[in-house]
Amino acid sequence: MQPGILYGISVGTGDPELITLKGLRLLQQAPVVAFPAGVDKKPGIAQQIVSGWLKPEQQTLSLHFPYVRDERLLLSAWQEAARQVWQYLQQGQDVAFACEGDVSFFSTFTYLAQTLQQLYSEAIVETVPGVCSPMAAASALKIPLTIRDRSLVILPAIYSLKELKTVLDWADVVVLLKVSSVYRQVWQVLRERNLLQSSWIIERASFPDQVIYSNLNHYPQLKLSYFSLLLIQVIDNQQSMINADF
Repeated sequence: MQPGILYGISVGTGDPELITLKGLRLLQQAPVVAFPAGVDKKPGIAQQIVSGWLKPEQQTLSLHFPYVRDERLLLSAWQEAARQVWQYLQQGQDVAFACEGDVSFFSTFTYLAQTLQQLYSEAIVETVPGVCSPMAAASALKIPLTIRDRSLVILPAIYSLKELKTVLDWADVVVLLKVSSVYRQVWQVLRERNLLQSSWIIERASFPDQVIYSNLNHYPQLKLSYFSLLLIQVIDNQQSMINADF
């Protein structure tokens, strides 16, 4: 029997309408729809995004991915998730994995897909691209993310704090993902560089409860949610892209 296909489907950053037509078609065609489990038995973000698109006859599969940095625990979770998905694939059933943002952009799906193919060489994986958080943030701010020859750097804040000062020396636009846990340290760096007025915090971009903080001089301390992003326009403070026309 030909195994089913594991589809990694990018479902966007929060607004259910940000899924592509192709992603929606494959999502609704799959007999099994998987997604990361939420915290404290609550629906996860990807599950919330796609719930309104699913059909009653589709089976859902909640997969546990712990929010830790312990490689052993993570590997064990990826292997268990891969085994659960394979139970359906080996029966010829396709599985659509709903992935918040884009499947190729700091995504749990990458680890699931790689582990699946390591454990089961016959596994078939296909992906559908989508909207990721820097693009959603720029849209929320009504500015271009970058134009012409402007360089763009995207960093996971918790891993890259030491590199931030170096990056600010040469990049034109910097995006820090999941900045909540290091916001105070980053704020100090921005103050030293006189960049607070050309920086924005976008919290839960494209969700109904989206929040934007501008002119960060007023916000030395913020209690931010996990899904918070910092966008910094480093380029020439006297020539900010905030006034650029689309």
